Amino acid sequence: MSASTTTTTAATACWSCGQAVSGGHFCAACGKIQPLARDTDYFAFFGLPRKLSIDAGDLEQSFHALSWKLHPDNFVRASESERDLSLERSSQLNDAYRTLLDPITRVEYLLGLEGMRREGQQKQQAPPELLEEVFELNESLDELRMARAAGGDLDERARLSKTLEAAAKKFQDSLAGVDAELRKLFVAWDQALDAGADAAARRALMERMNAALNRRSYIRNLVAGVHKELTENC
Repeated sequence: MSASTTTTTAATACWSCGQAVSGGHFCAACGKIQPLARDTDYFAFFGLPRKLSIDAGDLEQSFHALSWKLHPDNFVRASESERDLSLERSSQLNDAYRTLLDPITRVEYLLGLEGMRREGQQKQQAPPELLEEVFELNESLDELRMARAAGGDLDERARLSKTLEAAAKKFQDSLAGVDAELRKLFVAWDQALDAGADAAARRALMERMNAALNRRSYIRNLVAGVHKELTENC
């Protein structure tokens, strides 16, 4: 199985009964909570392959089932090491659930696991197809700031505000387009894994997802900046 599909854990012995365990949170023989391998990722935490199309309802059910099993209240009379494992695992469970539940944080996490996306290294450049619109938007922002600073005509300021609102709506539509593109790439990624695609094919898909995320981040920041300008200076 490819390392890009899921994280597998070599069989080890249960610390309590000595029986072989191969991943999972509990020993199948004695039921004791087990330490997880250090390389266990959030997908493997839920027993999932590294796919991007995840059913939110199924994930929620798994979360609640694991939350009940791993809850510290179930380990009040257990050993100190078991109580520590329960606390650690419950915290990891919450982090894993929040990350995988949202499609955007899910794909960002996957790309991070694959070494394709690191915090602070995302490119913040205007998408080529939006360069003209971005230039016009920045011009309108500058005009509005100068008009306000000079105490300009209220009608002119209202006109510029409406222009910015319309531009923000257009960029919001572009954002929806990027999200639709990402959903298609999620399906393509999952299909590639099922088909046993080679490393080059997987990397090509990840590069496309990374580029889409960069466009999405830029557009979101642009829209947020416009809304902030309109709200703070209304």
